[in-house]
Amino acid sequence: MRGRIVFMEALRVHGVRAIFGNPGTTESPLLDSLLEYPEIRYITTLHEGIAVSAAVLYAQATGETVVANVHVAPGLGNALGSLYGAMKSCTPLLMTAGQQDTRLRLRDPVLGHDLVAMAAPLVKWSTQVTHADEMAAVMQRAMLTANEAPKGPVFVSLPINVMEQETAKHAWATGPLYTEIEPDLMGIEAAAQLLAAAQRPVIVTGDDVARAGAAPALLKLAERLGAPVFQDTLRQHVVLPNRHPAYGGLLPLDATAIRAAFGETDAVLMLGGPFFEELWYDPRPAIPEGAKIVQLAHCSGVLARNFELSAGIVGALGPSITALDAALSGKLPAASAAARLALLAQRAQQRRNGILAALAKTGNSIPMSSLRAVTEIAAGMSPEAVVVDESITATGEVAHAFDFKVSGDYFGQRGGGIGQGIAGALGVAVAMPGRPVVAISGDGSAMYAIQSLWTAALLRLPIVFVILANHEYRVLKHNIDIYRQRFDTGAQQLYPHMDLTPRLDFTALAQGMGVVGERVEDPAQLAAAVKRAIAAGAPRLIEVTVAGKQ
Repeated sequence: MRGRIVFMEALRVHGVRAIFGNPGTTESPLLDSLLEYPEIRYITTLHEGIAVSAAVLYAQATGETVVANVHVAPGLGNALGSLYGAMKSCTPLLMTAGQQDTRLRLRDPVLGHDLVAMAAPLVKWSTQVTHADEMAAVMQRAMLTANEAPKGPVFVSLPINVMEQETAKHAWATGPLYTEIEPDLMGIEAAAQLLAAAQRPVIVTGDDVARAGAAPALLKLAERLGAPVFQDTLRQHVVLPNRHPAYGGLLPLDATAIRAAFGETDAVLMLGGPFFEELWYDPRPAIPEGAKIVQLAHCSGVLARNFELSAGIVGALGPSITALDAALSGKLPAASAAARLALLAQRAQQRRNGILAALAKTGNSIPMSSLRAVTEIAAGMSPEAVVVDESITATGEVAHAFDFKVSGDYFGQRGGGIGQGIAGALGVAVAMPGRPVVAISGDGSAMYAIQSLWTAALLRLPIVFVILANHEYRVLKHNIDIYRQRFDTGAQQLYPHMDLTPRLDFTALAQGMGVVGERVEDPAQLAAAVKRAIAAGAPRLIEVTVAGKQ
């Protein structure tokens, strides 16, 4: 059999159901083989970065290993920003690229370059298949490596002549691997003793809890401790219902503000890792001096990387959190947890009151505030709809305006590179065909991947693309204000190169790619527009005019 058949068989035996790709000439062997494998769906995109970002959220939504297929050196270069996001989100992604015929290697062929070296810094393993006899073993190792903790992307270069070579070596996949580590019970007991003695414990978590299916266990633990649960700002999943009193919200991006969010805590329980993501340097640590730090992690590589732990335990997060919850039983007076939960409920109500006051202050002003826009979008949502969020400066408002109950109600972006949101919505829609998707994006972010609309139209995916158009890179204006203050550059009021003029017309862009679009300027009309768009059951775009930075 030919190498390309071994490649496709390897995808089949490893349970791959989707390839997101932007094809080119060196991908001809793969494209030619797809006709014989109708169970493997190929989703065509118009840019390699879109293919990778869509694949990332597909994998996050399904828990499956996914394939992103890109084209030779320039195509791989186009995809590297999105590949960084895959790395930061620990996505089990197999990225492949067709490579030129290896017999042309010394002739400097068109589009030729060292693909393995290009991808290597952003993946767990980067390799090229040098002969069809290697294909089965390379594919098995690639799938294994992508799924070893911590999960992450791998890259395989596929020369066109190797794909057409003959081999007698068949594709294979190993049987079930039982790799979930049970936590050390002595460590769990030590952690329980430390947390039971705390007066003001807090919990910090990344996306690992959601990916492990441990969110229900986390909720029980938070209630037993009476502790607030904070998430990294750049989150991809919901780990706690955002209307629950224990939901502490998203952490800021500097140590001083993180420390303020924690208050006078005396114990911090970190779940997963690593922590924390910071944008600005502060000399003081995020966790107050003297606070005990306990960390439960699913693999040793993220344990105790940046913090002096009082106790650190490696183990699968679901069993580890459950074991810690059981170990705390009887050690912590129920009245203490109840009193702390009551205080958290008061703070949650104060937060809601503050949001209502801010809404009342903005009223029906035109252009509307981003808070009003997000509130109206939430009001127009159907209960089964999923939010994909890349609203950037409105992300904190999204975290509170919607009613996110479980993992799968929300998907965000990791890594910080923009343009992943509306592209990722494609992957969510393919992964969750029974649920409409509402993708919220800033206008600057949307332009990085606006070609996503074409794929949505091609597949008639039920995605409502909501573009918050403030005609500026608002986040950069906020950040340059912070920069000027931190580095004492002097009082400057101008924001160079941060306005999106001439103004972008997203309804016209949508129409050009086969998607019906409308513009909403009156906040009183937005919720109804969202309802209509969801009811259409086909891709729709709503451009919402929102106020810029004041």
